[in-house]
Amino acid sequence: MNNTTNPYEKIPVKVFNNSRCASVWIAGEIGQIIKQKQAQQLPCVLGLATGSTPIQVYKELIRLHKEEGLSFQNVITFNLDEYFPIPKESLHSYYHFMHENLFNHVDIKKENIHIPDGTLIKEQIEDFCQYYENLILEKGGLDFQLLGIGSTGHIGFNEPGSSINSKTRLITLDRKTRADASSSFYGIENVPKYAITMGIGTILQAKKIIIAAFTEGKQKIASTVIEGAISSQYPATFLQNHKNTLFVLERASAQGLTRFQAPWLLEAQGLKGELQIKYDLSTAKKGVIWLSQKVGKPILRLQQEDYEDNGLLELITQIGQGNCGIVNLTVFRELSQIITGWPAGGRPDKLPESYFTQKKAISKQKIIIFSPHPDDDVICMGGTMKKLTNQGHEVHVVYMVSGNLAVFDFDALRFADVLKETQKMIGGNGEEFYEKVKKQIKEKKLGEVDGPDLAYIKTVIRRTEARSAALCTGVEEQNIHFLDLPFYETGKSTKKPLGDEDKKIVKDIILKIQPDQIYAAGDLTDPHGTHRVCLESILAVLPQVKEQLPNLNTLLYRGAWQEWELDKVTMAVPLSPDELYEKRIAIFKHQSQKDRPMFPGSDSREFWQRSESRNKETAKLFTNLGFVNYEALECFVSLDVLLLLGEL
Repeated sequence: MNNTTNPYEKIPVKVFNNSRCASVWIAGEIGQIIKQKQAQQLPCVLGLATGSTPIQVYKELIRLHKEEGLSFQNVITFNLDEYFPIPKESLHSYYHFMHENLFNHVDIKKENIHIPDGTLIKEQIEDFCQYYENLILEKGGLDFQLLGIGSTGHIGFNEPGSSINSKTRLITLDRKTRADASSSFYGIENVPKYAITMGIGTILQAKKIIIAAFTEGKQKIASTVIEGAISSQYPATFLQNHKNTLFVLERASAQGLTRFQAPWLLEAQGLKGELQIKYDLSTAKKGVIWLSQKVGKPILRLQQEDYEDNGLLELITQIGQGNCGIVNLTVFRELSQIITGWPAGGRPDKLPESYFTQKKAISKQKIIIFSPHPDDDVICMGGTMKKLTNQGHEVHVVYMVSGNLAVFDFDALRFADVLKETQKMIGGNGEEFYEKVKKQIKEKKLGEVDGPDLAYIKTVIRRTEARSAALCTGVEEQNIHFLDLPFYETGKSTKKPLGDEDKKIVKDIILKIQPDQIYAAGDLTDPHGTHRVCLESILAVLPQVKEQLPNLNTLLYRGAWQEWELDKVTMAVPLSPDELYEKRIAIFKHQSQKDRPMFPGSDSREFWQRSESRNKETAKLFTNLGFVNYEALECFVSLDVLLLLGEL
């Protein structure tokens, strides 16, 4: 945990190692407020939030109630917001969310629960909003307000442009907010266009506020709100005016702050003892890359005054013995060594004629590529996959979950129709199966679990697409594996916790293949958190297989949702224009995800466009640092590096 105060942060910040630790701490704070009010025989008025951020907080509050006797008898709650229009019984309503995740599991009185009413007719909303405001005041005002933050900087549903004095009201949701919510609603067209929300003025009247932001995807907006100027374009910046607000982050979401991005700037202002910067090669890489990008010069052209003017004089003293040229050359050479066209080693003879004519590696490796969803492998490292197979390595692709949730119903019906027509030709009765699928689609309501036949055909679609894409990159058919991990198979966007069965399945496939190298997804900001759970399953079993596989090397890839920071990159694999095109063709094999995937997140581009853009942008970053002008680069980070940095 870190509670450093510095001149860049305009809201006090606590940083925890992970969201679990942060959530437990927040729940403890809420519990203390409840107990203090109980001791005074007073009601405790809580403002509560919804979304993914507070779920772990609510789980801990439930544990405190059940295991430590925390009572909610004196608690009065007011929720921030609710979609409009929406029935209370809808799986997507915040009424349902709060009861499912908290209220049904504690001893709160039903009459003390207040949530904006999404069932009103529009003409009733203005009076209801005034009633909601008056009721909060009547109960003594909010003792505590819990907040999450949207990607646009909204709190509650106070979208960009909201006034600091705004009160509870009906608001039109902007497209980005609706896109962010589309994964829960199975498409943006199903997301309500309106919501009732507490105003910023209402929120700022709370006696204490904790705002939390977790995952890598919140880095940018968290740093903007904490360190940027107050602006209605980022409504959460108004919290800078509140006297008792705390911003709670985990390490992953805190990396955009100056204390992590450029800690030397704080050291230069006399905070050395507090930050304890260790000037080693890792810090040198981070500092020199940052400096090169800031002043717009290639690494080898950085001069003494560039370091002095940007708080990096100590780096020259400790790493370069006072000579910036030594620092420049040290970092340049270090970055040069991570660029390789031989991702599993085994590069042929160094003789030029041998190097350019012999494509096969001189030593063969067994490789596992773990792909959380059926398309993550080719989206994130399709070019590297092609190189590995071309160089003669034994490449296995292991698809961890079925991904059937991400197939549209109309695609499933089309494939059932293909099966029906095919069976007419080869003999068989596909008509019955087709009618079952058709009926299950017709009877299913939004958010309900797919029927067994519908779920099966969706699994088959994702599986055949994955097989086609893997074959396209040169992977042998017998080396394509499907795990269908049980944690995923709920039929809903909410998954089960990672279980022992999941871990056993992952362990068994590793021991069966006996790999020299593992690639796994480090892209942890996918909408439903599947990547994170899949990585957790791998991390859980790696210590158990260490004895049998002492030389196992594990690398993490990204590309679908974000890219690695350059200073952390362990290996960068260059792609030619032709190789980048071949990667695109492999991604196109996933036709059910083409044009418009079910869960696009807030990025409206197709996955191949995101991937190519990130690969090209990374190549451009290397070019600006003074390296060869590659077409594209796929980047990987060693698991050991991330563990050393405490980021996993």
